[in-house]
Amino acid sequence: METSFFSILILGFFLGIKHALEPDHIIAVSTIASKSKKLWRSSLAGVYWGIGHTLTLFIFGMILMVLRSSISERMSMSLEFLVGIMLVYLGFTSFLSYKKQVHTHHEKTSYLKSLGIGFVHGLAGSAAMVVLTMSTVTHVWQGALYIIIFGIGTCLGMLLFTTVIGIPFVTTKKQVTLNRCLMQVTGAVSIIFGLYYMYNLGVSNGLFSLWF
Repeated sequence: METSFFSILILGFFLGIKHALEPDHIIAVSTIASKSKKLWRSSLAGVYWGIGHTLTLFIFGMILMVLRSSISERMSMSLEFLVGIMLVYLGFTSFLSYKKQVHTHHEKTSYLKSLGIGFVHGLAGSAAMVVLTMSTVTHVWQGALYIIIFGIGTCLGMLLFTTVIGIPFVTTKKQVTLNRCLMQVTGAVSIIFGLYYMYNLGVSNGLFSLWF
């Protein structure tokens, strides 16, 4: 393997870690981690997010690279808009889940939900990923390897984040009022950021004008 390509893979790994810590990723996964009553469950939620994210990037990325195609600006922004909708939905479920926890004492972390969140984030970021990959490598197999290494970085980054963010929720699990407050704050942040995210895409970036 050429030294220059090896350097590109190393860079891709660290870019993956950085990518995992983008605000919309952090806020979305926080709504899952907030429901964890065991730290290892919170950590695994991050890993499942990374797996879902990587699978989407790999599948759609490879299809687009093989076809030497790209996603239109309208489609790319529409997929990003879907992230905003998801953030609002996750915020509301954080509010509603507390009532469920009162009756069941605890709620198991939904790894399938984490996988789905990662899938949506990966779908929304596939256009940018393909542009980045095609500008970095010359062969399809190199692109595939780059996306995998990038994905490993995102898994690691989100694993570290969800472990850290899970600590306050785990340590306050017996302090019902404080734990409830933390969950509601997480839900509120997700709703507010999701609405801002949609407004920014629709109005500031002109997505609504592309739709209508």
